[in-house]
Amino acid sequence: MKKILFVVLVFTALALAACGGGGGGGADAAATLAPVPSEYAGQTNPLGADAAAGGALVFKTNCEACHGPQGHGDGPAGAALDPAPKNLAELQAKAGDDYLFWRIAAGKEGTSMVAWKGVLTDEQIWQAVAFIRTLK
Repeated sequence: MKKILFVVLVFTALALAACGGGGGGGADAAATLAPVPSEYAGQTNPLGADAAAGGALVFKTNCEACHGPQGHGDGPAGAALDPAPKNLAELQAKAGDDYLFWRIAAGKEGTSMVAWKGVLTDEQIWQAVAFIRTLK
């Protein structure tokens, strides 16, 4: 029983820690996007649009609790975060693939958005990027 409780607590803590994105993504979101580091700059999604189906599962499992089912930053776990999780539906229209991949892989200091590199494979991150591109 103690092991089960411990596992549930660990997964809950991970989900809460992974939710932030830094700000709700208002109208000035494009103006405040940080420059993409050179190791990520210029990368484009090597997967086709059909990767969005796999990305939906990655998103539901790892992102939805904070970013919400439509990526609007309104997930139940994100309500307690400061800054609030990004509205990914707005952000995806303003950010390149390289930015989205970088933020998912490296996280964002000063927010609850953790680095997923090492937890998710590059393919899973690209799948998530493909899914984020479908958000409206």
